[in-house]
Amino acid sequence: MRAPVLVAAAVLLLTAGTAVPAAAAPAVPATGAVPCPKAVAPKVPRSPKPTPPPSVPEQQAVGGAALAAPGLVAPAGVAPPPAVTAASWLVADLDTGAVLGGCGPHGYATPASVQKLLLTATALPRLDPKQVVTVTHADLDIAPGSSAVGLLEGGRYTVETVFLGLLLQSGNEAANVLARLVGGPAGAAGGVRAMNAEAARLGALQTHAVTPSGLDGPGQFTSAYDLALIARACFADPAFRRYALTESTRIPAQPTLRKKGFQIQNENQLIYRYPGALGGKTGFTDYARHTYVGAAQRGGRRLVVTLLGAEPSPMRGWEQGATLLDWGFSLPRDASVGRLVSPGETAANGSPSASASPGPAVTPEPRAMAAHRVANPGPAASWPVVAGAAAVVVVAALLTTALLRRRRRRA
Repeated sequence: MRAPVLVAAAVLLLTAGTAVPAAAAPAVPATGAVPCPKAVAPKVPRSPKPTPPPSVPEQQAVGGAALAAPGLVAPAGVAPPPAVTAASWLVADLDTGAVLGGCGPHGYATPASVQKLLLTATALPRLDPKQVVTVTHADLDIAPGSSAVGLLEGGRYTVETVFLGLLLQSGNEAANVLARLVGGPAGAAGGVRAMNAEAARLGALQTHAVTPSGLDGPGQFTSAYDLALIARACFADPAFRRYALTESTRIPAQPTLRKKGFQIQNENQLIYRYPGALGGKTGFTDYARHTYVGAAQRGGRRLVVTLLGAEPSPMRGWEQGATLLDWGFSLPRDASVGRLVSPGETAANGSPSASASPGPAVTPEPRAMAAHRVANPGPAASWPVVAGAAAVVVVAALLTTALLRRRRRRA
């Protein structure tokens, strides 16, 4: 296993009533030590960025302490990643969950339409693709000029058609339809609540949805790491994999409305231009700028790339994703700087979930990589609280001795 660039020495944490062994203590990154390679983009007028919520150290360390770094985190001894304009990004293995590298992977950013992947991960298991739904007036309430498929009020479409409109053409009215179906009596608002519950289940603790489509809303954020968790859930579904690789489909005619059918195309250029592409999702708003999620397979590996806050020059979002995928495929198979956690593994505060089943690890790295910083020490999930001052002294002495012996063996 290759060590990440941003790794500090393991720290023994001793408190008045608890002890954490050095082997379980996460590495503390040297914040800002390695800047991310950046491509120079032309200056463009930009809307002011929304103010993100305060960072929670435990949440930023989900998947590995090195991933909390605001700068570059990459395996030691490998070629540097390509320069891109994205403010943050991450490359991970869809199958093993290994994180191969990233730039500020836990940094808050606005998602734009890549948020439709969270809606998809929430809605796909709950809805029958053959169900026919009637579009309502409220479903068509989207921002003027924003992306739409062309669904008609009073039109009748299968759920599968609505999903294709969502993923191929990024239809915001399609997002409203699906959120309404998921939300039941609570409507689209209930669908958004279900999206946030799904994000929490997946361990995407920095993600908060306000709109089902990704259209900007106050307090709506995600991170490159969270998007990888969400994308992994999507690509695990065979229906999504089929939708994501669909190049074109036909929106059916609506005879009762005297409207003809029409064809739509997949806007994700990766599926046309990148060998082994598996699909993904594009996004753009003034706040978010360009966002992108893409996946591809090569040599028996399936990698996913997520990027946020990119400008389309000198490379468009999907092209930046493609260059990062190339970099990921060039790395050794055991290269890793962290991992994608499993659903249900983390609690809302970033600590290991008490209800999570142990299960096998998805990467060769230890599963106990989550979350305690030196500034906020606490007990490891598997260690009982040590009661009494005498017990603390004994345990601390034993741990210190073991740590010193271990360090000598590694020297």
